Amino acid sequence: MTGYAQVKGQAGQESAPVSFSLSLKAVNHRFLDLNMRLPAESDALEMKLRRLLKEKMARGHLDVTLTLERTGSDLFSLNRELVGGYLRVYRAAAQEFGITAEPDLNAVFKLPGALMASAAALNGDGGYETAVLGAAEQAIASLDRMRTEEGASIERELRERMAHLAAAADEVEKLRAVISRAHLEKITSKLQELIGSIADPARILQEAAILAERSDVQEEIVRMKAHVGHFLGLMKAEGEIGKKLDFLLQEMNREANTLLSKTAGLAGEGLRITELGLAMKSEIEKAREQVQNVE
Repeated sequence: MTGYAQVKGQAGQESAPVSFSLSLKAVNHRFLDLNMRLPAESDALEMKLRRLLKEKMARGHLDVTLTLERTGSDLFSLNRELVGGYLRVYRAAAQEFGITAEPDLNAVFKLPGALMASAAALNGDGGYETAVLGAAEQAIASLDRMRTEEGASIERELRERMAHLAAAADEVEKLRAVISRAHLEKITSKLQELIGSIADPARILQEAAILAERSDVQEEIVRMKAHVGHFLGLMKAEGEIGKKLDFLLQEMNREANTLLSKTAGLAGEGLRITELGLAMKSEIEKAREQVQNVE
């Protein structure tokens, strides 16, 4: 589910305090996908953050951004090799093309890795990692509150979709007897047309009845209702249910497809079942879009 949270904090020694801002931005994704943007020299912290986030979250694309603010003179160090290489290439290009210009240091310092957080400031006794991990806990809690509100809205919509599916299945069940008779009449007429008058009428009727039974939609109706009941039951369960709900919706879609194939070509009430089958598929697709947001 989508959400955004930001927490600011401070750590470090009094002589070189470190102010930071940690933000979490979550969007829908089938799996947990972490995208970390942290200052240089943060490898150990990144591993701890990843571990914490995996414990707290199961699905979603999550952007994690940690930025530092200059509050002490020795918080940042210059990456001399990177900056020096950039300046040399800049001046060589200016000379080659006959351009009189000097590089903008503000632009240079914005290059990735040009300014590095001081390892002493980040790994000293000021509890920088502890402070960031504590801020991460707060940000996750804030993000969860936002995601919980969205989850309540998604739950209402999913229940509405299931109610529509159940109602459509009920209507198809009421039309089942009419459809069975229509199948029998259609198949009997076709067999008589193909075989002619030489065939035994009783035999034609028997074969037609067998084929009509194979076209009965009772199985699909029963399974559709069972899937809807299972879906609603899972929505009350704790833990990770998103993938299970998605699987159930795939099964529902299969039943709707089978129902449509069994009633294809029928006139009269058969057209109504086609409408109901298509409506089922539409509700299932809308539900699948929302289920992608559920952990």
